[in-house]
Amino acid sequence: MKKTLLAIAVAGSLVVMPLAQAFELKTDDQKVSYSLGLVLGEKLKLDLETMDLDAFQEGIKAVYQGTTPLMDSQQVGETMQAFQMRKMEEQRQEVAKLAQENLDKGQKFLAENAKKSGVTVTASGLQYEETQAGTGKQPTAADTVKVHYRGTLLDGTEFDSSFARNEPVSFPLNGVIPGWTEGLQLMKEGGKAKLTIPAELAYGPGGMRDAIGPNATLQFDIELLEVNPAQ
Repeated sequence: MKKTLLAIAVAGSLVVMPLAQAFELKTDDQKVSYSLGLVLGEKLKLDLETMDLDAFQEGIKAVYQGTTPLMDSQQVGETMQAFQMRKMEEQRQEVAKLAQENLDKGQKFLAENAKKSGVTVTASGLQYEETQAGTGKQPTAADTVKVHYRGTLLDGTEFDSSFARNEPVSFPLNGVIPGWTEGLQLMKEGGKAKLTIPAELAYGPGGMRDAIGPNATLQFDIELLEVNPAQ
């Protein structure tokens, strides 16, 4: 009898349950509400990888149904402030980790690049490689220069290029990153060079928006077209 009852129990467990019917959007209010849920969800997911949907729904209900919230305004404020502080600390740690990784990669690259024939390392750590000798004027830090350039990260990613825009750029040499100020003074009009610039002579631990990470070592291919070009 026990064997028979066990067989019945196992057989019963194999019964396929019908799937829950998918939610249907039948009215305009439902469609608007669902759309708002998608829009809000996409924004919230940028800050929260996971969400307790039950708790979130209870908060929405408290507002729309007029029930007593489980937290008062002070508790909400303290909770959100603590959350923001936690997120800021997480971001700080991520940036610090990336900064150290970039610094280590840069130092390793610079050590290897310095061994290449034709590369000169200055006292500041700038690495200068002349690819075409110039014959014209040699600028000072007080001069304005007209150049074509291409800037890349160590992995070859191009973050800026006047060549791509087909439009050279003019700027005061004392108004750019230190690596440029120093490197351009080693060139003459008509010359071309590759600058490998350590992070401390570039954008340092702050980087530059999304284009250049913290402590990134940069490379520039530069063509010096003219010193103090006519306006």
